[in-house]
Amino acid sequence: MKYGIYTIVLMCWMLGTVGTAQPNFIFFITDDISPDDLGPYGSRQVQTPNLDRIAQRGLVFDNAYNVISSCSPSRCSIITGRYPHNTGAPELQTTLPPDQVTFVQLLRDAGYHTVISGKNHMGLAEQLGFEIESKSKPAGSENWIGHLRDRPKDKPFFFWFGSHDAHYDFQINDRAPVYDPDLIKAPPMLINGPKTRGELAGYFHEVSRTDYYAGEIMKELESQDLLDNTYFIYCSDNGRPFPRCKTYMYESGIQTPLIIVGPDVVTGRTDSLVSSIDYSATILELVGIEKPETIQGVSQIPVLKNPDAAVRNIAFAERNWHIYQLHERAVRTGDWLYIWNAWPNRHNVCGESSVFAKFPAVEELWKAVENGTATKAQALLTLPVQLPEMLFNVKEDPNQFRNLAENPEYADVLKQMRAHLDQWKEATGDSVPENPSRDIQPLNVSIRDKNFKHGEFAGEARQATRVNLPGPVILE
Repeated sequence: MKYGIYTIVLMCWMLGTVGTAQPNFIFFITDDISPDDLGPYGSRQVQTPNLDRIAQRGLVFDNAYNVISSCSPSRCSIITGRYPHNTGAPELQTTLPPDQVTFVQLLRDAGYHTVISGKNHMGLAEQLGFEIESKSKPAGSENWIGHLRDRPKDKPFFFWFGSHDAHYDFQINDRAPVYDPDLIKAPPMLINGPKTRGELAGYFHEVSRTDYYAGEIMKELESQDLLDNTYFIYCSDNGRPFPRCKTYMYESGIQTPLIIVGPDVVTGRTDSLVSSIDYSATILELVGIEKPETIQGVSQIPVLKNPDAAVRNIAFAERNWHIYQLHERAVRTGDWLYIWNAWPNRHNVCGESSVFAKFPAVEELWKAVENGTATKAQALLTLPVQLPEMLFNVKEDPNQFRNLAENPEYADVLKQMRAHLDQWKEATGDSVPENPSRDIQPLNVSIRDKNFKHGEFAGEARQATRVNLPGPVILE
């Protein structure tokens, strides 16, 4: 059989025999970790020595945001490069439909050895594009070094390493330090009481355990002489599993750590805006695979080469059903965060902010509200009626405690943010469900309805799973 010269060149490129070998990837995604609980982001309470060293070798993103602060929808958006309402899996406990394209499928088809190990939470591994899947407890990380050692040596690899850490329930072992609750100070959105600090001690242990496995991965890459040709990406699917963090549209919910080390990645920090739907486009361009039209994200390669570059200056996030009926949208651009609530007459809660019996920090928060010792910002989520709009200057108010939406001084900013959100909703086919998924858990009760069935999804009325437009990316 005869081949043309261009076919031969393409085949050689796919095999990594033309020029440099195809890069490898470690995609380390943690579960429920906020960036300010890591040393590279300024934490002085949590020990992360390995990530501190890794950050010094790569690029730390100070403005990286998930498109949703809910486990499975976040992961489904990352692997497809699409907004949750465009994936067909926008709610907790939903799996990615088989007709959705993942970037891992494209890597596999290009000759990559693809593995998912630890937490999946998206669907069938083979359907997602993975050749091998493994699971372990408690961290989900126990098999990772084995996968690195046992991989086929004649193929580039992509490993999706999904940590269970730091998802509740917290389990202590010898892979991370044990923290003294009496030495912990709670973040300002939480009550700084003994129960909250005790829960944070378990959380900090698991955060440090992700650091341990990050160090083990780097040591194994070094022992196999793979550091110079492997991209290491560390991120999280949503914020810490505490009130006003996980599932919420505040930065404590949607902001993610993002540290990238690899060939030609500059060292330092960048305040360039990045969305979690950008990971797929970035990885595919690093490999040399054309981005499919289904991906709504944009490649961040210019930023990897120059931290002052910017390929987007606006990011969007959404909040959908997560045990309770929810429908919120967020816009993040410049110094501003805007949050819109379609259902302000519903409680603004999730399991991690409403179940006393399971989460000690929840009990302490609600009791502080009851006895009048909680701040107004802390108490807000417990109120049966919420605000339809919130506007925050994240530079001046990093915890989003001062809502400026009703301040006439910021009327023009509010109008502009509304316009950005309307443009995004229109472009991406977003819609508010008329028959939404119902609550499956009463407030302060840990028992769920086992006969639950999902209702109408966000975007379903407008066939959003067929929409590929991304909405605004660069504002003039």
